[in-house]
This record gives sequence, C-alpha cells and structure tokens, in this order.
Amino acid sequence: MNRRNLLALGLAPAGTAVLRLRAAASAAPMAGLAPLAAAGWALSPLDARAHHGWSSFDQERPLYLEGRAAKVAWRNPHAELELELPANPRLPADLATRPLPPQAAAVDGPALLRAARLPTRPERRWVVELAPLTRMNAWKVAEIKAGDAVALLGFTFTGEKGDAVLRAEYLWAGGGVYGLRSGPA
Repeated sequence: MNRRNLLALGLAPAGTAVLRLRAAASAAPMAGLAPLAAAGWALSPLDARAHHGWSSFDQERPLYLEGRAAKVAWRNPHAELELELPANPRLPADLATRPLPPQAAAVDGPALLRAARLPTRPERRWVVELAPLTRMNAWKVAEIKAGDAVALLGFTFTGEKGDAVLRAEYLWAGGGVYGLRSGPA
C-alpha cells in the first residue's frame, strides 16, 4: 500500500504532514461541487427524481387503470411509464374473478380485485411506477413499448391528492399478468 492510501486510512507514518496538506488541498475543489450537484438535482425532470416507497400510497383503495403506454422508461430504480387512459374508462366485468399469480409477499390479490375502483380525478395521463428491473426480469415481463396496451391495479396517494401517480401491484401486459410487489412465489 502506498503512502497516499495509508494517509487516506489515517495510517500514514510520522512525517507525512506535507502529504496530509496535499491530500486536503486536492479534496478542497470537490467540496465546491456539492452546491452544483444539489442545483442539478433540483432542476432535473420530476420523473428522474420521483421514487416513492409503498407507505406513500393509500393501500386501502386499489385503483384500476387501463390504456396505452405513451412513454416508457425501462430503468432502475424501477421501470416507469406514462399511461394514457381512454376518454371513458370502465372496470372490466370480470375483474373481480381474474386469476392472479402467487407472489412471494403476502398479498390478498382477490380482495384487491374485488375492491378495485376507477380514479375520480379527471387526468387521462398517469405516471405508473412498476417494479425494479430485477423483479420485472424475475417475472419475465417483456419490455413495454410506447403504444402497448396495458392494464394495472395499484395505489395512488390518499384522496388522490398530488400528482396522478399509480404504484402498480398487478400488471396485465403482453398476454400475461404479473404481481409486482415481490418476486414470483
């Protein structure tokens, strides 16, 4: 290990005061980058900053959305899409009886399907947070493309306040249905 590495670990031998000063001086320009990084984050697009845990969403009120993917971002921390809803969304007559795949997490999918409702807000475009790519791959979900038809069951913010964002619990796409809370059971 060289003297610089030892210095960084605080294990440099005596007489290295000059090296310590040089190391501190070389780190000083980096300290000035923190405000620039913060400004860059603040000015970045919302979709690049938004990431919500499950606790941010009203899990007592599942929503059903169906439409076409307008934009898709197939990346981590989770895949995301903008969904364009039809002019007159409807709940499918068979929704409460649709089969659902078992997930590793304990999710009462049939109860969620029975409780599903349509959103009350007027927006026809919703941002949908899917799962991390590792989970999407575990389910073998084919990459969704703009224009693809998709249906989702998930959760939004309490009282549908804030942005039109849905955290997807179940995804119907490409002829398959996928549970997104966890991996396949």
